[in-house]
Amino acid sequence: MESADRVPTVGTVTRGSAARRPAPVLLALAVGLGLIGGCSSPAQHPAAHPTQRETDRAGVTDVDRSPLPLNVYAHIAPGMMNPKWARDPYRIYVPNSLSDTVTEINPQTHKIIRTFAVGGQPNHITPSWDGSVLWVNNTDGYSLTPINPKTGRPGRPVPVADPYNLYFTPDGKNAMVMAEALGRIDFRNPRTMRLRYSMPVPCAGVNHMDFTADGRYAVASCEFSAKLLWINLKARKVVKTLTLGRPMGAPMGGAGPGRPYSMPQDVRLSANGEIFYVADMAANGIWLIDAHRFKVIRFMHTGAGTHGFMVSRNGKYLYISNRGEGSISVLDFATNELVHKWRIPGGGSPDMGGISPNGKQMWWSGRYNGVVYEMSTRNGRLIAEIPVGSGPHGLCVFPQPGRYSLGHTGNFR
Repeated sequence: MESADRVPTVGTVTRGSAARRPAPVLLALAVGLGLIGGCSSPAQHPAAHPTQRETDRAGVTDVDRSPLPLNVYAHIAPGMMNPKWARDPYRIYVPNSLSDTVTEINPQTHKIIRTFAVGGQPNHITPSWDGSVLWVNNTDGYSLTPINPKTGRPGRPVPVADPYNLYFTPDGKNAMVMAEALGRIDFRNPRTMRLRYSMPVPCAGVNHMDFTADGRYAVASCEFSAKLLWINLKARKVVKTLTLGRPMGAPMGGAGPGRPYSMPQDVRLSANGEIFYVADMAANGIWLIDAHRFKVIRFMHTGAGTHGFMVSRNGKYLYISNRGEGSISVLDFATNELVHKWRIPGGGSPDMGGISPNGKQMWWSGRYNGVVYEMSTRNGRLIAEIPVGSGPHGLCVFPQPGRYSLGHTGNFR
């Protein structure tokens, strides 16, 4: 894996607690199982290029047209920064969901540059498709606060209904607001955020999403229904659903071997475009979903409270946060095997975040501890622990390499 620079560790702070609203019917059960505060609150795609192998066989040229293996993350490697945002200052933006603030950190000095107020319950900070603005998703505030990534300063909030999470279609033509509490996904103008179309969803708690390699379909997770949605983007329609287990609101006797309780969270496509990985905070692991047939391949246990994903800069590894036990699991994309498990000293609650532009560090919000963690991507060493506000959630690292942002906290391709 990538090597890590040695950076002085920031002193450990007193650990607090934070929580996000679950649906009322789930509250008592979620508290009992320690699951309160789930993660709810024209582009050129990587192509299969032919390789040419020429040999001299009696004057005959042999040309091999077999495609190279697909890597949907081929453009997020160090040094492949989009010129549009390459000169923006490297910063860590932290939405403090229980403090209704955003903390901006200089990652080189570990100093807080500024903290500013935003709308109610900011859950994620999302780079726009073209990287021109960072949107703070103020769920209870029914607004998106724009941040200028060149200055780090906020602008006037834009009214948007229930913006729990925010994504962009791969072609950049639509923003997709995950209006979780309203039971719908809203297609909006990606610049003005004016509503174009509301797509109802047949589930509760729709919150995270990723897209197929060809950009035609998306998979979205529904944490309160234990379901996944298969969405036809052109038709703006849910065409299939997949149930992973028993929803948390189901009777306690309803789950068991082979049918666990399920709270699907983050979703991420494999580098070769064949598998969707789905974090499950109740089942304590990840689901592998066939990206063509939309069927379960298998389940892998990773750790308590499995929650968020990051992809390494070389496209080889998936970093998985186990929020309930303060650890990071590392999956090798090529083998689909777990190759490491790194624990935060003294425990913690790693949630969401991003990889540094050079690929050497990963930054996670500490959801229940009022801190952010900087860790090595080479060996998982805790480099820094920086105090922020209460309930830090969908942390954004910006700028990052890539051609465009698909949303969330920075899923670049």
